[in-house]
Amino acid sequence: METLRWVNLLALLGLIVLGVAWEVWLAPLPGGSGGALALKVLPLTLALSGVLRHRLYTCRWLSLLVWLYFTEGVVRAAGDTGLSRQLAFIEVALSVVLFVGCAVYVRLRLRVLPPKLKGGGKAGAGHA
Repeated sequence: METLRWVNLLALLGLIVLGVAWEVWLAPLPGGSGGALALKVLPLTLALSGVLRHRLYTCRWLSLLVWLYFTEGVVRAAGDTGLSRQLAFIEVALSVVLFVGCAVYVRLRLRVLPPKLKGGGKAGAGHA
């Protein structure tokens, strides 16, 4: 489980660093709005503390959020050329790794949590 947490953390940090470096230094879009586009990684930074603290809820919403970055990577891989296209493929790969890592983490964590009692948590509710 600890290895999985590190995989998730490294993929998350990779997406954050890639997003900022891509828009600011490596292959900014023409027009000079790269600094503003680098803010796209802000939602990912909100997940850092939750991943570090083994928060199940964070991995759940992060596994949904990461599809936005996957989609951006696919669109830019199809439309961009040169370095920007290569960075898009890296973004797609990191997004897939993060999604799979979060999904497996959630599944493993749910196996060890005790099941909730039926009937709203009241013992014996609905039983005669």
